[in-house]
Amino acid sequence: MTLHKIVKTTLIGVLCFGLAACGGRSKSGPSGTAPQEFNNDIDAAQSTTSSFFDLFGGTPDQKVQVNRYLWNASLDVLEFLPVQSVDPFTGVIVTGYGTPPGSGRSYRATVHIKDPALDARSLNVSLQTKGGRPVSASTTRAVEDAILSRARQLRIADKNL
Repeated sequence: MTLHKIVKTTLIGVLCFGLAACGGRSKSGPSGTAPQEFNNDIDAAQSTTSSFFDLFGGTPDQKVQVNRYLWNASLDVLEFLPVQSVDPFTGVIVTGYGTPPGSGRSYRATVHIKDPALDARSLNVSLQTKGGRPVSASTTRAVEDAILSRARQLRIADKNL
C-alpha cells in the first residue's frame, strides 16, 4: 500500500467513527423491555444536556443587567466624545477620539458597566490618548468619580418625581 492509500483509509475510518459517535439514542426505549420507572430515569438523565455555554458559566440568552443611571451618566459626562458603539446588553460604551473643553489633548474612552448596582465596583473606565498611551490613573479616577456623581444626581432627580 502506498502512503496516500494509508492516509486516505485512515481518514475515512476516522470520519466514519466520528459520524457514528454523533448518533444518539431515542428517549424512549423499546416497548416492553424495561420497567416504566427505569425508562423515566433514562429520560431524566438524557434531558440534562450540556452545551458550549456551560463551559463559560452562561447561557446564550443570558443578559447582563446594566444600571441605567450609570449608563446615562457615562453618556452625559463623556458627551464631548463621539460614540462609536454601544451595547446596552453587555454594558459597553466605546467612543472615538475627542477633545474635552479647555484641553488640547484628544482622548478616547471605553466604559464597561458590569453590575446593576449603583456602585464604584460596577463601573470600569479606560482612557487613551491619541498616541495610544493610557491616561494616568488619577485622570481615569476623576472621570469615574464624575460619572458616579452624575449617576447619583440622576437617581435623586428621578426619586423626586
